[in-house]
Amino acid sequence: MVTRDITHELHRTSAQYPVVTVLGPRQSGKTTLVQMTFPDKAYFSLEDPDVRMAAEADPRGFFTQTPDGAILDEVQRLPILLSYIQGIVDADRRPGRFILTGSHQPKLHEAISQSLAGRTAILSLWPFSLRELRHYKKDWAPFELVVQGCYPRLYEERLDPRRFYNNYVQTYVERDVRSLMQLRDLSQFQKFLTLLAGRVGQIANFTSLSNDVGVSSTTIRNWINVLAASYVVFELPPYFQNVRKLVVKSPKIYFTDTGLAAFLLGIHNQRQAERDPLRGGLFENLVIVDILKGALNRGIRPDVYFFRDSSGNEVDLLIRENGQLIPIEIKSAATFSPDFLRGIETFRSLAGGPITPGAVLYAGEQPFQVRGTRILNPFHTDDIWDELTSSKR
Repeated sequence: MVTRDITHELHRTSAQYPVVTVLGPRQSGKTTLVQMTFPDKAYFSLEDPDVRMAAEADPRGFFTQTPDGAILDEVQRLPILLSYIQGIVDADRRPGRFILTGSHQPKLHEAISQSLAGRTAILSLWPFSLRELRHYKKDWAPFELVVQGCYPRLYEERLDPRRFYNNYVQTYVERDVRSLMQLRDLSQFQKFLTLLAGRVGQIANFTSLSNDVGVSSTTIRNWINVLAASYVVFELPPYFQNVRKLVVKSPKIYFTDTGLAAFLLGIHNQRQAERDPLRGGLFENLVIVDILKGALNRGIRPDVYFFRDSSGNEVDLLIRENGQLIPIEIKSAATFSPDFLRGIETFRSLAGGPITPGAVLYAGEQPFQVRGTRILNPFHTDDIWDELTSSKR
């Protein structure tokens, strides 16, 4: 397994906090990360029924086995343990005592806010970034990655993506969904997943989805919340501060991994992806996710938005960093067009506050500038987050 980019941040936070919590989707590599980073620390997986039963039956006795702390994997399976960890670290504040991992946000966040506030650093580990994938192959075609996705096991074990995602949906997505809510009709939820993949990068329209699936818009909202809680999808909020025009105020929905979205859409190879009507949305999803991974791997919670006004003027991504807004347009085309700048330039004329000239991220070969805006291929960039946000640029 390659050394993950987040490893430096994990070392740094474990030297400052008694507890570090690593959150992220299932199969994103959390277990491997913490075991590689802390090879001498005792390890317990709470997915193991025997370990979970022992810890639940006698929590105090369980923790006497680990006077120097431990790695507790998938701790959302037994959040009561966090109350005992609170007492342990309050009595002994040595940094790096406990390393926790988890895949469900709601249970963990509630328990952390009650028990570990101020005692834990929280990091997010998503599947491989493009920078990490270059350890396996130097050059990647965008739509090759759209289909294959970025989950570590695909590369470490050379698994077939179609088979992997079929098992992933059945083993993790559906199981986790059922653990978070009462799901009466699995077929309706499966239909909803496919329809959601078909709307990747689009403004969320709960009424339209509810009509197509045959459930209420409230149910659709709840299902999206559950998928977000399990790191299957995420919402990109709209930007509407200091804008002198009526703007869209509903979020966009993206998948944490495009391989899952492509699988749900029946796209199973690069050629299909390149020709699919959704190629633009899938490319946009892939690029936005890689930008977010660059921030998360530094321990930064990215402050990101999109913009669209009532006239249809749009900027795909806005990053608020270093006291300014960075507008970014994302295009799957390999040939630059001056029209690519229209949304960025319109936004700069409508919005207040410091705004950089921004960037257009496209699939072309050559980097250059047009009226101060950089034109870049994110797949030719070593670290796209740093490239977009560095104050030196």
